[in-house]
Amino acid sequence: MSFTEFRAPANHLIDTVLPVRPAVVDRGSADRMKPGMVQDVIASGNAKAMVLSQRQALILDNKLWLGDAQALAASLQGVAGGVTAIYLGRTLAASSVPERTPIVLFVPEEQPIPGTAGLPADGTWTGFREVAARLDATETALFVEASAISNWHATHTHCPQCGTPTGIEAGGWVRRCPRDNSEHYPRTDPAIIVTVVGADGRVLLGGGGPADAKNYSTLAGFVEPGESLEQAVAREILEEVGVKVTACQYLGSQSWPFPASLMLGFTASTDDVDARPDGVEVTRARWFSREEVQAAVLSGEITVPTRLSIARSLIEHWYGGVIEDLQQ
Repeated sequence: MSFTEFRAPANHLIDTVLPVRPAVVDRGSADRMKPGMVQDVIASGNAKAMVLSQRQALILDNKLWLGDAQALAASLQGVAGGVTAIYLGRTLAASSVPERTPIVLFVPEEQPIPGTAGLPADGTWTGFREVAARLDATETALFVEASAISNWHATHTHCPQCGTPTGIEAGGWVRRCPRDNSEHYPRTDPAIIVTVVGADGRVLLGGGGPADAKNYSTLAGFVEPGESLEQAVAREILEEVGVKVTACQYLGSQSWPFPASLMLGFTASTDDVDARPDGVEVTRARWFSREEVQAAVLSGEITVPTRLSIARSLIEHWYGGVIEDLQQ
């Protein structure tokens, strides 16, 4: 069906199916264009700073540690390899940090030992997956934003046109080539993630790795150039499990910058009853009724993604409620 064949009431909108969390940080895209703005923010004495190195943040008492930016900048000056400073934004009313607090990210090239360089001695370097369940919404948002922008800096140090090392501008959100003056911006790779539902209401879940592994989740894949999201849903499901999608609907999204993805959640319908894993990305695929998926989780026969992920939200949207986890 083409766009011109579809007709709906004028300006007809529906609510996003998956919940939308309010922003906790104003990233200040206009403010950060001022030359030297990061240094000005740090020198103001009002800014807080988080520290992230080698994809790990400093965690203290199961919380994202935020230090005084001015003091921390001075303490980190002697760190081997140097430190990149990036402006993350100013907190909003929905944040657990006092409103209008400037937040700066420091990224040391080498990971300082806690207790040195102004870092608390009882802090620990921890990856997002290991601590995510204990972070609040503000800490999660800052960790995700910091991971996304620092990953980009780590992998885009040179101009893609001429190979010249690039310089950092705009509060850490632009890299400029000094040779050809080209500007380069952070990238995000769109990926679709899908619950496939059969005509009988069962959901198709799958997984990669060993064929006898217990973890089952939604199916997913990257959007290719020139492709619509809906086309990507149909192609990926056909490629991965040999199932033809007859219709799909967007439900919501989740940033997953590990390294740089934006997960776009869909539910899709099919008339097919057989699934044939491709043996590469998907090594096992199985249809579940609602009763079967809950029983399999409680018995330990399978595991499903944690509640932090959009995959779990998609599965529970199909399920129609909360899936109880096996208590260890």
